[in-house]
Amino acid sequence: MGKDKLFSYINSFGFGKKTGIDLNGEASGILFNINKVGPVELATTAFGQGVSVTPIQQITAVSAAINGGILYKPYIVKSLNDPETNSVIKENKPVKVRRVISKKTSSEVRRALESVVTNGSGRNAFIDGYRVGGKTGTAQKVKDGKYMVGNYILSFIGFMPADNPEIVVYVAINNPKKVIQYGGVVSAPIARSILLDSIDALNIKKRKIVTEKKYNWNDKKYYTVSNVLGMSPKEATKELSMFNVIYSGTGDKVVNQSPSAGTRIEEGSTVRLMLGN
Repeated sequence: MGKDKLFSYINSFGFGKKTGIDLNGEASGILFNINKVGPVELATTAFGQGVSVTPIQQITAVSAAINGGILYKPYIVKSLNDPETNSVIKENKPVKVRRVISKKTSSEVRRALESVVTNGSGRNAFIDGYRVGGKTGTAQKVKDGKYMVGNYILSFIGFMPADNPEIVVYVAINNPKKVIQYGGVVSAPIARSILLDSIDALNIKKRKIVTEKKYNWNDKKYYTVSNVLGMSPKEATKELSMFNVIYSGTGDKVVNQSPSAGTRIEEGSTVRLMLGN
């Protein structure tokens, strides 16, 4: 790309300057002076070393990358309301700053970031039945102008649904102890928990068609519960061999099952079957 094009995108995404969010003490971050950028600085900037960005800059830039390419000014408070009448005194509304990338490029970014969660380093943020995108981060910390050894900021930024984002979550852990030093191991599971809670809060619907996860040998797999109504206990147990099957009642065939047929659950989950005649 060369330094001019790279830094034009860096600046366009809002790095190196304040976002203008309604909080005191916002920092600008740190970038190389483009006039002092040589081959080494160009390379390290491209993969994220030698620069410093704030969490709100990160959220704002990633939002622009996945929302169709538009950079917006972020805000914390949606509105100020009268405590007695609840009438709106002041309301913040989205303020468009500029277009950074095209809609087509934004779509490609979403697709790439979804693949990070389905079969890459962000697989610990995967939620079955929902489309999640994201990216892990493992940043070395600096002290006295030198990179520290074994001291990192581990992060994960995730969003959902991946094809039409409604929420972005950024989790950064400063120098966690006694864990593997990767953002996908430490931060992605925390982001997943937050995204799970957001499903109900934002009423995000489960998808019938999603991007399938490519499982590692130690991953828990998801399977669809088969319809075993009318089967004998022996037949039902064989059909549901990947689950923990519990029976109740008496009889020689299955008259009820929970979860119902078509539900996707983790292997080893409990399926309850009621027997009758």
